[in-house]
Amino acid sequence: MDLKEQLKNLFPEHEESPEPIKETSTIWMQEAPIICKYEKRKGKPITILEGYTGATADFKTLAKEIKTKLSVGGSFKEDKIIIQGDYRDKIMTLLIKKGFKVKRVGG
Repeated sequence: MDLKEQLKNLFPEHEESPEPIKETSTIWMQEAPIICKYEKRKGKPITILEGYTGATADFKTLAKEIKTKLSVGGSFKEDKIIIQGDYRDKIMTLLIKKGFKVKRVGG
């Protein structure tokens, strides 16, 4: 008699629930936090994400996802994601939900 049958005998009214589906991410998760900082360039506010140690393609995918979720412009240059505008709070919550550690730098 295996464990499941023993549990059914102990708790006959219990219905077996299906296992929750885990969201599989193709992006590599890292231990070190991603740095999220704010700057002004030519008088315009920008948000910069840097410190990702995975593959460049994964970081580009993450940049594209952030830009589409926030409906803003931005670019990927020199292993940094540059987002137009001050969206530090929204980006940080989005990255934390994905499982990244994020560190806020600057004001």
